[in-house]
Amino acid sequence: MEPGHGRVDPAHPADDPGVLPGTAVPVRNGHQRRECGGQVTVEVDARGIRIDGDAQVVLCASLFYFRLPREQWRERLEQVRRSGYTCVDVYLPWNFHEVSPGQWSFEGRRDVAAYLDLAFELGLHVIARPGPYICSEWDGGALPAWLGLDPALGVRQNEPQYLAQVTAWFDQVLPIIAARQQGAGGAVIMVQLENELDFFDCADRPGYLSALRDQAVAHGIDVPLIACSGQGDLFGATGNVEGVVPACNFYPNDDSPFVEEEVRRYAQLLAERGLPLLITETNRRHRTLRRMLASGASLLAPYLQSSGWNFGYTPSSGNWGRPGNFMSHGYDFNGYVSSTGVERPEYAEAQVLAWVLAALGPRLASATPGESIEVVTDFPTSSSHSVLELDGGGRLVAVPNLGSDDGQAIVAGIPVAVAADSCPLMLLDLPLGETTLRLASADLMDSRQGLLFCSSVPVTVAIGNTTEEIPVGSSRTVEGVVVTVEPPPEVDTPEATDVQHGTVRRRTSAAPSTPAGTHELAPTLESLGAYRGRGTYTATTDLTDELLVVGAADIVDLSIGGRVHTLAGFGATERIDVRGLTGELRATVEIWGHANFDDTRLPSLRLGALRGLGSVWNVVETHDLSALWTVDGHWAGDPAPLRSLTGWSSTRIGTPITYSRAIAPDRPAALHLDGVREPVAVTVDDGQPVTVHAENPWVMLPAGTKQLSVTAPHHPTSGGLRAELLTLSPILDWTCAVQDDELLTAFAVRRESGTEIELPLTLAPGAETWLDVELPTLENGLLIRPDGAQVRITGWASGECLGRVWLGERPAFSGGDPDVLWIPPGWSGLTLLVQGVAGPATPELRTIGIETT
Repeated sequence: MEPGHGRVDPAHPADDPGVLPGTAVPVRNGHQRRECGGQVTVEVDARGIRIDGDAQVVLCASLFYFRLPREQWRERLEQVRRSGYTCVDVYLPWNFHEVSPGQWSFEGRRDVAAYLDLAFELGLHVIARPGPYICSEWDGGALPAWLGLDPALGVRQNEPQYLAQVTAWFDQVLPIIAARQQGAGGAVIMVQLENELDFFDCADRPGYLSALRDQAVAHGIDVPLIACSGQGDLFGATGNVEGVVPACNFYPNDDSPFVEEEVRRYAQLLAERGLPLLITETNRRHRTLRRMLASGASLLAPYLQSSGWNFGYTPSSGNWGRPGNFMSHGYDFNGYVSSTGVERPEYAEAQVLAWVLAALGPRLASATPGESIEVVTDFPTSSSHSVLELDGGGRLVAVPNLGSDDGQAIVAGIPVAVAADSCPLMLLDLPLGETTLRLASADLMDSRQGLLFCSSVPVTVAIGNTTEEIPVGSSRTVEGVVVTVEPPPEVDTPEATDVQHGTVRRRTSAAPSTPAGTHELAPTLESLGAYRGRGTYTATTDLTDELLVVGAADIVDLSIGGRVHTLAGFGATERIDVRGLTGELRATVEIWGHANFDDTRLPSLRLGALRGLGSVWNVVETHDLSALWTVDGHWAGDPAPLRSLTGWSSTRIGTPITYSRAIAPDRPAALHLDGVREPVAVTVDDGQPVTVHAENPWVMLPAGTKQLSVTAPHHPTSGGLRAELLTLSPILDWTCAVQDDELLTAFAVRRESGTEIELPLTLAPGAETWLDVELPTLENGLLIRPDGAQVRITGWASGECLGRVWLGERPAFSGGDPDVLWIPPGWSGLTLLVQGVAGPATPELRTIGIETT
């Protein structure tokens, strides 16, 4: 939509918000006030946000410098500004800048100071989020992998050793932020401490948040400090620490009729504390954002409106409780800008909402909750419509159409049309100089030369004593006021174009390894100094009929006597039939990414869990333990009944019942519970109960264990549990070598001669080869879309690892298109490491498809 009709450009709001009377906002004392040099620059209280005294509703888009090439920062920031959003939020990942213990990098793509300066130059505000934990589907949630090497160090706890590590990070990053605050010649208007701490079992929330706050204040952070709750637990997120403003992350079903009621509850809870509702993360659809705005939000920061890429070895593993999920190279949740920078239809929706905010200005920014009004619709809509009382007079009501068809509503007694899948922000009783706008059924875009509305259906306008329906694309004069209705803007989506690559050459050499010694037990890769990358483990031993592999992660290609097994079970115990096999055991273990969430169901999904082969055991004997369990506490009298495991019959459906029995293994053992459907508790001797989940129904037992207890809910039709006891003998004496990400990248970018080959390329499971691919020289970026089966592919260009894809049978992926690699504009060369994966098909790379972006 062209900016005709004298409309305010949302990227450059006019000083005068329009002719609407009463737009001036009195300055109030802020409940939370931060000062720079004695001058109040950012204030937040129950009436909202004021920046340099101006009341503002802040529209904020996530845009992460570490997920984009530095060459694209300006273009993407300008794109956000053109959308009408006035702010970007940005995580600052600790382990992106501390690349190994004590080795810091703030150069190149890590130059966050340059990114913040660029945002300021372009007139954008910034919400800085330095963690220390950020989540963000990022490797370890940004916590450095080596923290897990110290069992006494408690991540995300008020614990001295952890806080000492955090201090080292904050000493690096907080001065960069402090020098770039609002009022100190910079763009930063808020600083977020931690991230969704209410999801995590922090033992001392007030102490932990106080420690983080004190460090921020000591480093001169003067703008408001905030902490976001992931599930509405305000105390869990902030510890109710003074000087830390609670914020909320909402991820509702976009079609839920109850969004308004939930958001209004939190707006009221925070208003009672003298604070605004800051929504620091939420869905990306503007229909939902409008509902939240009308429900009292002063900050709207939909997560990942502007998408990016997980370069290199940076994505996390294990996400959102599936469990067992890998993140793709593309980091894209269908925000208004794609990973390649293409604007989607939501981009136009962003511009419309920004024009509405500019048209209403501080009147809307300082609005207060209003009394509900009757709204009758013939389409699915909110259970309770939200109303705002505008500062200076008038009301705003959001009327969402949650259906797929245009419909009719009756608002304040007046019939109006409402487009499908929309949420017009309707105005009521708005003063217009000598008259009153009693109702407008569409978004007000501008009021400086009459009234300009945006709608895809006819707009009903009631001014004074006159009510008229105005078709889209026309103007009418109503009670002396010129009223114009324009259609919504559209976004042109460019089509991708296929291009051809040139010669494919196969290297004759393989990447070198760094020897890491011989170890009795297989060590973690992190203990060998590989925090990102991969390693190999080799041992020679006599085999029994079965092996047990415990805690292997992330991806293990295990060769046993020449037979390859690919394991990607996130540390789940694997039982492998090795009958008839002899010879060497060799494992290549690849770190895909450390867990960014804390999921107890699988070993490698715990926050801070380390990576490696785990432990490998020969199974010496197997014993059936399904019978002869004593039932504890559910009988009428002595003696205690003796039943099979979960075989007690009772009318107490769902009641936990404990079964116990004696055992006497003379060596280490493993308890396997077959048939686990919901969590059960296992107690070994007098220890603490361990929760066992269906995803990993195993418990390791030390030699000499005497007693087992299993507590499970009673379900007489569940089929019961079977128990096995496997006695074990460890496989020892592992020879190790590592290839960290720096070593692999250095080898990938080294120019080598090779043998020209034609695709398809067939590999054996566990085998690998390096390919150099000749690419065309183009100004635009390139999407590399390989086709094949049972191969993992890692790509490099211009000295950086792009990311990885896995073709064929594989674990679950999320976050974007898992089958592409992206070469940014201006980057040159393409080197691929292709690895054969054990599975249902022969590993094969058939083609390397290329598209322009």
